[in-house]
Amino acid sequence: MTAGRHKWAWTLTLLLAACVTPPAEPPAPPPTEPLPAAAPFTATDWSALPDWRTTDLVPAWPALMQSCRTLRKKSQWRDACLAADAVDGSNDAAQRAFYETWFAPWQVSNPDGSTQGLITGYYEPRLYGSRTKTGRFRHPLYAVPDDLLTIDLSALHPQLKDLRLRGRVEGKRVVPYYTRAEIDAGKGVNNAGVLFWVDDAVALFFLQIQGSGRIELPDGALIKVGYADQNGHPYVSIGKKLVEAGEMKLEDASMQNIRAWGAAHPDKLPALLEQNPSYVFFRELPSDLTAPLGAMGLPLTAERSLAIDPRIILLGAPVFLATTRPNSNEAMNRLMLAQDTGGAIRGAVRGDFFWGFGDDAGALAGRMKQQGRMWVLYPKGSEPGR
Repeated sequence: MTAGRHKWAWTLTLLLAACVTPPAEPPAPPPTEPLPAAAPFTATDWSALPDWRTTDLVPAWPALMQSCRTLRKKSQWRDACLAADAVDGSNDAAQRAFYETWFAPWQVSNPDGSTQGLITGYYEPRLYGSRTKTGRFRHPLYAVPDDLLTIDLSALHPQLKDLRLRGRVEGKRVVPYYTRAEIDAGKGVNNAGVLFWVDDAVALFFLQIQGSGRIELPDGALIKVGYADQNGHPYVSIGKKLVEAGEMKLEDASMQNIRAWGAAHPDKLPALLEQNPSYVFFRELPSDLTAPLGAMGLPLTAERSLAIDPRIILLGAPVFLATTRPNSNEAMNRLMLAQDTGGAIRGAVRGDFFWGFGDDAGALAGRMKQQGRMWVLYPKGSEPGR
């Protein structure tokens, strides 16, 4: 979930169609990936936001300043971001006055008119690894293979801007890139560098879902790694597969329980992981980064960065989230910043909450499957979604 985790993955049919002479008219989006005709926003007022008058805004201020590094380049956001430069980053009252002066809240609704949606969590995991293969460290963390092609269709069809297809050359044809099962069997990665060898196949799988993490080497050094590219195949939830197979109940399909199932069924684990054909490749990140990079190319802020569907909510926008803490009914209402995306984050009222780094963050992220409501804040006088 970049940490920007699985980028948009298109169907095999579209990938193959993209490799032939384009038709006279632009192709329609595939039925599994409809693009909304209009952003589903309803104007409201500040009193509609639960706990708006009492929630602590200070922890979200660094995330807003990160967003403004990009948003200030947009004309309708420039003045608000310039005004933010003069606000005391430690003064809650000054920040509330800033938001109420420069922004208006809009509630987000689903296509059916409902305002509740799924809020999940993600985090930056710690893995244990080595730069050399050993008896303990034997699972490869790959860089991007040389034969992976990225096909940008926007030159032919501008409406497909920001959507890219992946493939490889086979003879004179461009065909889909290898699946997870094929990559695990060694196809396509003989020409890819192995960044690290890690000791846990399940941890490596979940690193691909999270999109970024840190590798602890035998000498104790922590090396940051982040999303570099993906093989182009759609993400499939292995938790859902376990539920469909009757191995666990839907309410029990947490990251922790999936890991426990894998430990109890090591003979079945490879076949389970291969049911998700998507595969993520990584790059080593600069050591001075304070946090993983989100879809905006900016560091994420623990408990204040949110992954959203960018077809609906503008990356960088403030989002007020009203939900509950993981696996509880305790209210958790706070200001977030829409700074990331994810392959499973589809729809209007849909968010993925970034919990930060380490085991504690992982415990919270792995159990978070809450219902929530969302309001986006846009500069006064501007059209939502722009």
